[in-house]
Amino acid sequence: MTWLLWIAYKGTRYAGFQVQPNAPTVCAALQDAMQAALGCRPDVKGCSRTDSGVHARRFALSFCYDGKVPAEKLVPALNAHLPPDIRALAVQAVPAGFHARYAAHAKTYCYHILNARIDDPFTVEYCHRVAPPLDLAAMQAAAAQFVGTHDFLALCASGSGAAAHGDTVRTIAACGVERRGDYFTITVTADGYLYNMVRILAGTLVEAGLHKRPAASVPALLESRDRRKAGPTLPAKGLFLQDVDYPDLGRSKGATVAH
Repeated sequence: MTWLLWIAYKGTRYAGFQVQPNAPTVCAALQDAMQAALGCRPDVKGCSRTDSGVHARRFALSFCYDGKVPAEKLVPALNAHLPPDIRALAVQAVPAGFHARYAAHAKTYCYHILNARIDDPFTVEYCHRVAPPLDLAAMQAAAAQFVGTHDFLALCASGSGAAAHGDTVRTIAACGVERRGDYFTITVTADGYLYNMVRILAGTLVEAGLHKRPAASVPALLESRDRRKAGPTLPAKGLFLQDVDYPDLGRSKGATVAH
């Protein structure tokens, strides 16, 4: 039987989700927990290849399992063996052949910024600090310019396989900026992402917020397809995978959740 498992994790001490040699990863820790809890090590298909240091509030992965542990016991069984910075949230049965990455209709990321002169020790691992005052309206105006179907090569770091194959067109369904006190949150929903795309987009919006670039310059930036004309790549620690959309399944409908 094929299952879709939802997890959350703090990515600080992991070299991303995907298994890598000689580096701790979220997937390896999860498979270790599966081995201990289920007595097998299923092949896991993640919804995204989150980079080193990136966090996730709702990350989806699919795997096949026909063992003795019932559905209602899967989540607590895994959590009993997972490290405290990774938690299983819910699990649901999905059609055979379901792939968490290819079945995803859209993914939403959030980037968190503290606009203050001094770091907050309680959030320093989860947000990037910008000291000079940020103009929220300017950032919102620039964010709106990214919405739509565009070639996002200008927001792609070097070393991207998609860029090497010319596959750089994506559709951003929503891009916005909100402020709560000294904290700014950039939220992006798209059908796919290029390497470091959200972190570069966030860096570009920070430049807009610092009045280093006008919102009206964004279309020309995208048309240039030139990474050098975009903003800096902000640190991984501020980035969260917020949610994954599977419209055919609904939002974890019928999922078994630990109580």
